[in-house]
Amino acid sequence: MNPLLRSAMIPMNTLCFQRNFAACSRALVPVQLPSRSETHLWYVVPDEVKSASLLGQYSKILSPCEKEYISCVRGERLKKTALLARVLVRTTIARYQTNGQVDPSSLKFRKNIHGKPELEWDENDHGSPPPIHFNISHTASLIACGVTVNSPIGIDLEEKDRKIKNNIVSFARRYFTAHEVEMLSSIPDPETQRQHFIKLWTLKEAYVKALGKGFSALPFSTFTIRSRNSSRNCQSRDLSDSSSSDAEIVVESVDGSSSLMNSWQFTLLELAGTHFAAICVESDGSIGGRVFTPRKVTARKTIPFVEDEFHPGTDAVVLGGL
Repeated sequence: MNPLLRSAMIPMNTLCFQRNFAACSRALVPVQLPSRSETHLWYVVPDEVKSASLLGQYSKILSPCEKEYISCVRGERLKKTALLARVLVRTTIARYQTNGQVDPSSLKFRKNIHGKPELEWDENDHGSPPPIHFNISHTASLIACGVTVNSPIGIDLEEKDRKIKNNIVSFARRYFTAHEVEMLSSIPDPETQRQHFIKLWTLKEAYVKALGKGFSALPFSTFTIRSRNSSRNCQSRDLSDSSSSDAEIVVESVDGSSSLMNSWQFTLLELAGTHFAAICVESDGSIGGRVFTPRKVTARKTIPFVEDEFHPGTDAVVLGGL
């Protein structure tokens, strides 16, 4: 196996709840908040949600604005994806409340100046709200929601078999830094080069989303993503040289102003066997000090109100570096 794909498998347990459709009216199964060094990743496979009745019930927990938005989406497949994405966010966050049961439909959201969704708590309704951060990403075949406590998060998904119509190096020159273009150019195998491009794009997207900015506010060409081996005096390495399990993914500014970039921690995964998933979280300086300590990622596949499966092993594989 190519050393770039050497992975650390996490032990797996599976818990299935409320498998029958008749149970869909029951309360969501509560989940303990993630620790400061942990990320929870919930995901839905749209093709596995086939019940029209269930989709109808999902629409009832959306806000009027969300319903209006979905009604304007063209195409039934895209409408379904938009519906499931909003339901996944609402039902995921509702699981973590500790001050009594929370109706997912009661949750309120706002957007920052760049359009990133954030929770808007009404403390009169929920008491002292937990410091939950979330971010969502989706493709046509997978929807994921990442959750952390106290730490801003950005996530991105890309299909592993995504086709790149353009020449990859030429395309990278339009968006990536000179170092990243050089790295991609040094990979002789076209398939490996394509996978590296997708991983890199996914990581850069997650970083921009974690900052709460869009692509236009923070162009990909202004920062470099690369691997760094924590056991080799923290020297940076090319992405194509990431065979060691202690490879840390880091971000560096092109202009050298990296002081604000040292606080971000990345995780790269293969999810559901079909996607690359990137997670970027603002790290807590009190955790691990200067020693690189990978974040724990707990992945759960769900059909909200019907079934939850705890899949940190088979369906979520943490990759060792890039």
